[in-house]
Amino acid sequence: MAGDLTRILSRLIESTGPISLSHFMGEANTHYYSSRDPLGSDGDFTTAPEISQMFGEMVGIWLADMWLRSNGQSDKDMDSPSNRPAYVELGPGRGTLANDALRTMAQFNVAPEVHFIEGSPVLREMQSAVRPDATWHDSVETLPNDRPLLIVANEFFDALPIRQLVATHAGWRERVVVRDGDHFMPLPGSRPMDAAVPETFANAPAGSILETCPAASGIAFEIAGRLAAQGGVLLVIDYGYEQDRLGSSLQAVWKHDKVDPFVDPGERDLTAHVNFAELARMAQARDAYIDGPVDQGAFLKALGIEARANLLMESAPGQQDTISQALQRLVDDDQMGSLFKVMAVRSAGWPEPEGFGKA
Repeated sequence: MAGDLTRILSRLIESTGPISLSHFMGEANTHYYSSRDPLGSDGDFTTAPEISQMFGEMVGIWLADMWLRSNGQSDKDMDSPSNRPAYVELGPGRGTLANDALRTMAQFNVAPEVHFIEGSPVLREMQSAVRPDATWHDSVETLPNDRPLLIVANEFFDALPIRQLVATHAGWRERVVVRDGDHFMPLPGSRPMDAAVPETFANAPAGSILETCPAASGIAFEIAGRLAAQGGVLLVIDYGYEQDRLGSSLQAVWKHDKVDPFVDPGERDLTAHVNFAELARMAQARDAYIDGPVDQGAFLKALGIEARANLLMESAPGQQDTISQALQRLVDDDQMGSLFKVMAVRSAGWPEPEGFGKA
């Protein structure tokens, strides 16, 4: 119920003092995703798979190609776990991406097991209607360990709780959330955090903000370890940045508009830009190989999304404008094309992937 989390967090702060921004964001998003379907025109935001089937089809082509060029040639015994991969999606929304990708993979005789990592009971119910063959998990730890993994994380890492450190005249402090009258607000905490700041940013001017996402780093580290042991790939698609940087990227979206992230926690989607450089470091620490990141538009074009759009328009002349607009939304630089990045993580022995500009 609206307002419940506001009261809970207010009482917590009143009784124990300021809470970290990470705590605030984690509680807000847990409540938010567990209580609604946030997607679509009637929700708060729209993801790429909901814009067009072409997005999921390109992901399916990419995964099938990676599998068939690795140790998964179609003439092998698919009853053997080592020869039948698992399709894994982190935060699969309504199941739209999985359904489009798996349908496309089936055209190449690739039929993986289906595994979803999803914490929302509302979204699990929607996913089960689309993919009743799926197995659900609360975390990466319970994924199968007897077969290669084909993992997709589309707009997953951006919703994980971030930690912010802020430079003050007295040194670096963790950003905390306090209650000020009827409002929540962020302030520098009292605990010195200079030791947690990389040397590159140690002398940044007062007011500078450094973001980290321990949850994202931990998941990337765990997944890369799984890939090293079992084989496979991880495809990350999200909005973010390619190099470490300063600045706050915390934002809230409600009814497709940006709103104050410190108002009505649990009633709007809180996200932050993904640090792809940090994800890459975590994966490389487990001896994984990294490709990208590249812009989403360039990635999708390299996989043939424009040709696919032309075929769809030929087969459905009455939908030409709709298909063309969807294509533009996915690939144009002034829409999702350059804001969203794509990065691949692969285990040793797996081939260099398509879509990343390699000859």
